[in-house]
Amino acid sequence: MSNSAIDISLLGRTYSIACPKGQEDALRSIAKGVEQQLTNLKARTNNLSREELAIMAALNIGYELHEEQQKNKQYMAQMDERISLLQSTLENSLIERTSKDD
Repeated sequence: MSNSAIDISLLGRTYSIACPKGQEDALRSIAKGVEQQLTNLKARTNNLSREELAIMAALNIGYELHEEQQKNKQYMAQMDERISLLQSTLENSLIERTSKDD
């Protein structure tokens, strides 16, 4: 898969970013979210440098990702539990049916 360069703008600066073909819209959407994070941080904290804003935004985004990963782990554990219960129920039903047939 080849890459193409797209331009994104963050805090008034334009960056040319390599992006796999077909993923341009996803990158633009992500850039829009990052821009929103940076804009919100800048509005709340006027005295931070661009670098400090970028670090704070990265930490916020990292925290959001961590929270989503934890939710995903909890969901997967619940699904594993439900699958185990279903499997156990099916096995017990088969055993009961087999013993009735004898």
